[in-house]
Amino acid sequence: MTEINYYELLEVTKDSDKSTIKKAYRKMAMKYHPDKNPDDHEAEEKFKAVNEAYQVLSDDEKRQIYDRYGKAGLEGHGQGGGFSGGGFDDLGSIFEEMFSGSGFGGFGGNSRRRERKSYNYNLDIAIEIEVEFNEAIFGCKKEIKYPHKSACKDCKGTGAKNGKLSTCTHCNGQGQVHMRQGFMTFAQTCPHCEGSGQAASSKCKTCTGSGYKETKEKFEVNIPEGVNNGNRIRVSNKGNTAPDGTRGDLYLQIRVKEDSHFVRHDDDIYIEVPIFFTQVALGASIKIPGLRGELNLKIPAGTKDKEQFKFHGEGVTSVQGYGKGDLIVQIKIKYPKSLNNEQTELLEKLQDSFGVESKPHESNFEGMFEKVKKWFS
Repeated sequence: MTEINYYELLEVTKDSDKSTIKKAYRKMAMKYHPDKNPDDHEAEEKFKAVNEAYQVLSDDEKRQIYDRYGKAGLEGHGQGGGFSGGGFDDLGSIFEEMFSGSGFGGFGGNSRRRERKSYNYNLDIAIEIEVEFNEAIFGCKKEIKYPHKSACKDCKGTGAKNGKLSTCTHCNGQGQVHMRQGFMTFAQTCPHCEGSGQAASSKCKTCTGSGYKETKEKFEVNIPEGVNNGNRIRVSNKGNTAPDGTRGDLYLQIRVKEDSHFVRHDDDIYIEVPIFFTQVALGASIKIPGLRGELNLKIPAGTKDKEQFKFHGEGVTSVQGYGKGDLIVQIKIKYPKSLNNEQTELLEKLQDSFGVESKPHESNFEGMFEKVKKWFS
């Protein structure tokens, strides 16, 4: 059996960035979602495969393994087929955000449509919050300000006058409408009743048919140390409120500001350290900044440009409790932009003091000139 190529499945190229992959995933997931393709086994399988592909290609580590070894290389890395979730970026949260207001839910299917019969908004909310580089590493407290919805009391969240709903005339109460293209018939959620099968005959005057009132709220939340760009934090019972008083959850999408010196990759931190060429020739010991204070870096004589040195456990504390990452120092050798007469004379003397060793090209190319001449004789 031929193995499905994840890139081909999402219709993206191998060099596509995360944003392109996410857009392609949303498009394919919408296309094959069970609510749009009821009783279609082939569409259901495609839907599962699309999610599996996105889970791999949206994860840097899994994507690198997949690019090098294929699907077989992912065994033992949390990807054995189907869905693997957990952590802050759970698949359910993605679908809650993805299908918000579209008329079909993540994995609820018909149960989601039944829930929407009484009110026409989602209970869960997703908002983005920005944190400083150091706040993400060491944790912090943030004041969150956001609007949330509560069901209109006069219409009980339905948006209909006196809360009275009637059968949707556009889908005849089925919650779906069908379109024919050529010899194929496609079903989609009814855009008028949003899949509930019921609609308002006349709008509620109190909420002008929205079904809710909006209230601004603020509270303080603890951001745990080690969060990273793209992580999601779920705050229970801070979402929208249903007519029966049930309240959804608030999802905080983390966006971390970049630092001018430190670069983060997962739980590892990278920093580039400029070294003068004489320090490389002689060897040196210098002080460098670490996340938690001053560190001593020993530079052996003969260190190469872009060579890396690792400080174990000096990186970020894992938000999932896997210990600390490392601090990786990368050397950048600096050379003088210009020389004065005295410096030129000193360097020439230094070069002469090395004798033949100062001209390695001569011994390396010995006999090459004569050999090349013979090629044309």
